[in-house]
Amino acid sequence: MPERAELELTGSELEQLTAWLEFYRATLVMKCADLSFEQLARASVPPSTMTLLGILRHLSVVEQYWFQVIFAGLDVELFYKGGDPDGDFNNLSDTPLDEVARRYLETCELSRALIRDHDLDEIAPVLRHGRQVDLRWIHLHMIEEYARHCGHADLLRECIDETTGY
Repeated sequence: MPERAELELTGSELEQLTAWLEFYRATLVMKCADLSFEQLARASVPPSTMTLLGILRHLSVVEQYWFQVIFAGLDVELFYKGGDPDGDFNNLSDTPLDEVARRYLETCELSRALIRDHDLDEIAPVLRHGRQVDLRWIHLHMIEEYARHCGHADLLRECIDETTGY
């Protein structure tokens, strides 16, 4: 399980953005730790159907999309979609938990490798809705995406077993 490092209060822009992204990646793993498949798949904040497992699957897809497809220009099939635009949040029983966890960790590691030694000003080769995007924007978007979903994860986890903390 990834360790959540204490954030430094100084550093370059790249170091700061990378540290925040890693902080949220580790936070998500922490929020999902030590729970059964049934607990992770429980929609514990009705009427929302959101689950911790769905968030983990979704962020695997988000990692794939932004770092592999948009930034690296790779042609990959996004996990869990299968023709369903919300397939990452739906059909939770279609992939065993150990595979979901493995995919998430491996996808994060590939994301790290794909952007290693790249400048924040580097423009991705793939357009997003007809517009150019640079690595800085991708970092900021990923931090926003993780922060939002880690907030959801806080509520879901607390409703499952009363575990709190960020």
